Amino acid sequence: MDDEARRGIEAFRNWVDETKPGRMVFFGGAGVSTESGIPDFRSPDGLYAQKYPHPPEQMISRSFFDAHPAEFFAFYSDRMLALDAQPNRAHRKLAELEQAGTLSAVVTQNIDGLHQKAGSERVLELHGSVLRNFCMDCGAAYPVDELLRLRDEAADGVPRCPACGGIVKPDVVLYEEALDEHTLQASVDAIARADLLVVAGTSLAVYPAAGLIDFFQGDHLVIVNRTPTPRDRQADLCLAANVGDVFDF
Repeated sequence: MDDEARRGIEAFRNWVDETKPGRMVFFGGAGVSTESGIPDFRSPDGLYAQKYPHPPEQMISRSFFDAHPAEFFAFYSDRMLALDAQPNRAHRKLAELEQAGTLSAVVTQNIDGLHQKAGSERVLELHGSVLRNFCMDCGAAYPVDELLRLRDEAADGVPRCPACGGIVKPDVVLYEEALDEHTLQASVDAIARADLLVVAGTSLAVYPAAGLIDFFQGDHLVIVNRTPTPRDRQADLCLAANVGDVFDF
């Protein structure tokens, strides 16, 4: 790490120390969880760089789910689940900042549940969670281990509800699906009230989530990402670093 990066990280940490209680918000993407062994999407070794019969972004779309559920669940189970992953330095520090009263909310595009596993309580999951699943017909809820058991027991690999026979769908937002309005509004409200907004581990390329940054009116916008984003010019500080390194304090 060069001197400029060190100075930038020091400035960020000073802003954290100076932030009034409850006036910091963290908005994170896939890069927050790479240190936990979960691949991101757009890096050279990310999910979209892998070779599959169909493009990954197509295989996790609602139209593909409806038309080819068996192929969807084979891909989903192989590439989208990382149930043994553990929280990393960033997850743990964010939980600590929440417990200290500094951080008011984590807004995340991730579906891995690692923020809650680290101890964070106010987590706004824009794209849902792999840990929750529900029957599309009767609405019955199933934990992820039950989803996998039902998938393994099904002749075609498609998990179905024992009560009614409906397909059990992960509670994740697929391409072509809308975000949950309550979660989206809660995220807008949290960001609009923040004095310090940290955007980390996201390319800011997926909308409407990327548009949340437009609701920030506070003092300091910090972007932490290994590669440039379309919003870097709006930031007070850009840190081209691993998220875990920035939050290791």
